[in-house]
Amino acid sequence: MPYKALKSGYSPDPVLTSPENAGLASRISDAVNAAEFPQTILRFRNDRAAQQVGLDGLSDTEWTSHFGRFQPLPDNLPQPLALRYHGHQFRHYNSDIGDGRGFLFAQLRDGAGRLLDLGTKGSGQTPYSRFGDGRLTLKGAVREILATEMLEALGVPTSRSFSVIETGESLDRGDEPSPTRSAVLVRLNHSHIRIGTFQRLAQMGDEEGLAQLTEYCLNNLFCEVPGDNGPARLMNLAVERVAELAASYMVAGFVHGVLNTDNINITGESFDYGPWRFAPQWRAQFTAAYFDETGLYSFGRQAEAMHWNLGQLAVSLRPLVDAPPLIAALERFSTLFQAAFLRRFLWRLGVKSRGEEADRELVLAAENMLAKSEMLIDDFFHQHQGGNISGVVQAPENEQFFTFLGHYRPSRTGPLLPKCSMLIDEVEQIWTAIAENDDWAPLYTKVNAIRDYGIFLSKKASKDK
Repeated sequence: MPYKALKSGYSPDPVLTSPENAGLASRISDAVNAAEFPQTILRFRNDRAAQQVGLDGLSDTEWTSHFGRFQPLPDNLPQPLALRYHGHQFRHYNSDIGDGRGFLFAQLRDGAGRLLDLGTKGSGQTPYSRFGDGRLTLKGAVREILATEMLEALGVPTSRSFSVIETGESLDRGDEPSPTRSAVLVRLNHSHIRIGTFQRLAQMGDEEGLAQLTEYCLNNLFCEVPGDNGPARLMNLAVERVAELAASYMVAGFVHGVLNTDNINITGESFDYGPWRFAPQWRAQFTAAYFDETGLYSFGRQAEAMHWNLGQLAVSLRPLVDAPPLIAALERFSTLFQAAFLRRFLWRLGVKSRGEEADRELVLAAENMLAKSEMLIDDFFHQHQGGNISGVVQAPENEQFFTFLGHYRPSRTGPLLPKCSMLIDEVEQIWTAIAENDDWAPLYTKVNAIRDYGIFLSKKASKDK
């Protein structure tokens, strides 16, 4: 029986296993069972996101049953599905991967009718776990909450941390103090279909599967009728979304750390946060992962990495369509990225556009100033919010930027909030409070501050401003 709380607003739609997609689920997934955990202690529930999918009415006990014990949601997937995919990992092709510690738990619709996935991390071993234990550290879950909340506030297309439940196990990890506490994370996003999902089917020579997957994505993730040019249309849509994602990373000062083809989904939403960092200064060479020895996924190379990954999607779609339309779509990336970068930079700075040429001059001057100075990225956007140049020390070498900025008008109203940032020292302080004193207050306080900051950034100035 469905819970009373699920009778209103909850819209299940397990479309991957629906009759119209017969055969696709078996091509790209395996039914699995969740791990049985010693404990299920609810640590974080995202009621803001839950409200949008009609799940905010669940009691904590019901919530834990679904997202800690993985009792199926009513009228949804009867069993979790571990997804199969391949991927280029640091440009080396790996066919021995897939969901090794997560699965697709449910599919549903939000109030706007968009398909959404509830997926997990740390929910147990699957056929793709290899030698891993299928678990997630509690610290990893806390870091993912902080990353997703901050990115959402900064306008980055991102998965959302939906639930974190501590599981009562002690985990050993070679790259951090062990044993450490464990957790299971549930995240919400529009798709878990990766570029690597297409790569796997192409590598297997499964053209029928590729065609099915293409149609599934167009129908359900982009709400488009595939038609005769379905693969080329999907390529164009992916290029548009991923170019937007790359630009949003740069303006946020964010470094994902592991931009492999299995970590880029077809809808261009950032997800699967591991060694992420926010860059303190505007430094192209800044990396997030200690194992990124060549800087392949450094701050300044993220757009290049995503463009390369999209090239692998084009190669994967080649059995379905001739090369020219795929190449044409891929060649759009640079123009789309530059346009999105300008638009997003002005949005975060809080000023109205003055036309493409003027905007480009302003942003280029800002980048030059940031690259040559020790100024923190967050300080820059905070101090110059709305085109502010008063009370700021204006060094002669930065005269060009301030001259350009003086011509811009604010794009949002309301009192300026305190600066909001998410640098590694604060992340570690929040985790230390939990690890040493089981004090969750700093985490919850930070999440609330980030959400207030996001509301401020989303405001618009009145027309007569």
